[in-house]
Parts: sequence; structure tokens; C-alpha cells
Amino acid sequence: MLRIGLTGGIGAGKSTVSSTFSELGGIVVDGDIIAREVVEPGTEGLAKLVDAFGRDILHDSGELNRPSLAAVAFSDDEKRQTLNGIVHPLVAHRRSELIEAASEDAVIIEDIPLLVESQMAPMFPLVIVVNADAELRVKRLIEYRGFTEQDARARIAAQATEEQRRAVADVWLDNSGSAGALVEQARGLWHDRILPFAHNLRLGRPVHVEPVVVPSDPSWPDQARRIVARLQTSCGHRAVRVDHIGSTAVPGLDAKDVIDVQVTVASLEVADELAEGLLAAGYPRVAAITADNPHSADTALWHKRFHASADPGRPTHVHIRVDGWPNQRFALLCVDWLKANPGVQQDYLAAKQAALRAPDYAEAKEPWFLDAYHRAWEWAETTGWRP
Repeated sequence: MLRIGLTGGIGAGKSTVSSTFSELGGIVVDGDIIAREVVEPGTEGLAKLVDAFGRDILHDSGELNRPSLAAVAFSDDEKRQTLNGIVHPLVAHRRSELIEAASEDAVIIEDIPLLVESQMAPMFPLVIVVNADAELRVKRLIEYRGFTEQDARARIAAQATEEQRRAVADVWLDNSGSAGALVEQARGLWHDRILPFAHNLRLGRPVHVEPVVVPSDPSWPDQARRIVARLQTSCGHRAVRVDHIGSTAVPGLDAKDVIDVQVTVASLEVADELAEGLLAAGYPRVAAITADNPHSADTALWHKRFHASADPGRPTHVHIRVDGWPNQRFALLCVDWLKANPGVQQDYLAAKQAALRAPDYAEAKEPWFLDAYHRAWEWAETTGWRP
């Protein structure tokens, strides 16, 4: 099962995207629809809202008067938090029920308006954000949904900012054009990334990445932060720490377009316990890889577990290593050593470019790493470096 988080500000066009995914075979779990269900007459949710905001939020029929509730609940932050505190847990419970009823090979699209505000993004292997300029959204809300300009601006101001949404977005869909253009973006995303992702996940198969060195991408650190948050959520307390490592963690260094992340654990037994959760998060285990090439005599302490992303849109390697073992410490040291020594970066880049001409890229780099291991530790002792 592949779970996708879909969000966007009010009036951005999120419903168009979810409808497109539904037509293509996705199972849409719509937060807006669930939010209506949990406050229908006779529900626990509606009773709690009346207790919090009074009977003036009801129609004479006993149904919720949404404009009246909005006028009260969005008037200040405290009241909005009260509203969210009532509705969000009920929506989450109902969402879980719907997901549990889906088949194991389903693609679940969780349409969550307040995904960013509720800090749910790290729960999903893929987060899609639909965006449009605020002024365009105000215009749409007035023309198509009957909002007053004041209400439209108040609703937009009460939600996450564009910057906050960009911070969690694995995919950014711009809806400044026509609805048809947005549909085409969504269809392309479905066929080019979502379906292959779901297929790879179902087979437990990671993405294969050809050894190609590309220019340094300034967005790598932001991408890594999302991956780190996802892995921290998946691993929970069993992870001692989670770090962005490897060449993409060194600003300005050309590298393969693969984000390397290290999950530090207390033992390999704990690493094995993480396999199921990492698969659900989008990272199947690669059983054939059980150790790094040792660069010191204590070869038994270079063992690890290795997972890699099933998402063709974001190749990622997840190295699970034991706290304090030499491979775990060197992964952290190497990044800091490279950052502090531009000349070493150029030396490493030259080694990469030479390795590209060899039959096995990874093996061809090993002589450089064997020498680098000792050089890096000399630097660590000189500078007093600690992980």
C-alpha cells in the first residue's frame, strides 16, 4: 500500500487533483468529506462544537451552520485551536478506519487540507502540494464558492504559508493556469511517479540509480530534511539519531543525485526491527548488502542494514548502522571533514570522475576511501572533532 498526502490552501485546486487521481484508480480519503461526516446531527463531534461555541452555530434544523461556525472559530487563534482540537481527532479516527478497509496494493490519496498545520507530512512516503497565488485563490473563492472577500482572506491567513508548504512538499503542483492544465500535471505525476512507486513498493524493489555525477543541487539539503523527518517518524525512539550524510550533504560538491541518510541504532537487532516500518515509509530493504567495506581491522564492526527508496522521483539510500561502530562514526566524520577542507572535496570529485570509467563505480572509489579514512581521523584528532 502506498499512502500519499495531498494538501493545498483553500481555493488552490486540491479537489481537482484528488478527483483526477480517483479517476485513475486511486482511493481518495477526503479530509473535507470526513470533517463533514463527523459533525453531522447526532454525532459526538457536533455536540462538542455546540458545547464550545454555542447553539448559534446551528441551523434551525439542527444541522451545523458552517458560515456561522467559521465566523466564530476563525476570529482568533485560540478559538481556531479549539475547533481543531475537537475535529482533528475525530477525522483521524475515521480516516484510519477507511484506510484499514483498503486492499494491500491500493494507492491511498489522503486529501488533508491542514496537513501542514497538523504536522502530518512526515507520516507519508510522498507529499503533494497544490498551490496558487493568494490573490487568485481569493478571486476563486468569491466567484465559485460565494465567499466575501473578507472571509476569503481570513481563511487563507489562518492556514499555512507558502513557505511552510514548500518545506514539506515532495511534489509542487502549480495551479496558476487552467483546470485542464492542472489535470494534465496530475495525470503525468500519476503515470510517471506514483504508479511506478506503488509497483516498486509492492515488489519490495528499490530504484536503481545509474552512477552519474551531476552538479551540486542547492535543494538537496531541503530534500534531505524531509527524508530525515520521515525516517524519524518511521523509526521513532529506536533511532538514536538520523543524519544526512554522503556527498549531497556537502554544499557545492558535485555528486550522484542520491540522498544518503544514516539511521543510528543501538544494535543490528534493532535495525532488523525497523524493516517493516521502513517499507511502509517507501524504503525496501536490500538484503544483499549487509556491510560496508572495512577500513580498519575490526571488520565485524562494519556491518549494517541497507534500505533504498522505491520512489523513482527521489532516489535515497538509508544506511542503518550501530552507534559507536567505526562505519557509523566515519559517515558523520567524513561530511564534516569534507566541509572543512575544500581541497579534499576536489580530490574526492576527481576520484568520482575516474570511478565513472570503471566497471564498478562503488568499488573503484574504495582505494580513495581507504586513504581518506586515515586522513579524516588525523584531522579529527587535530581539531578535537566529535560526532
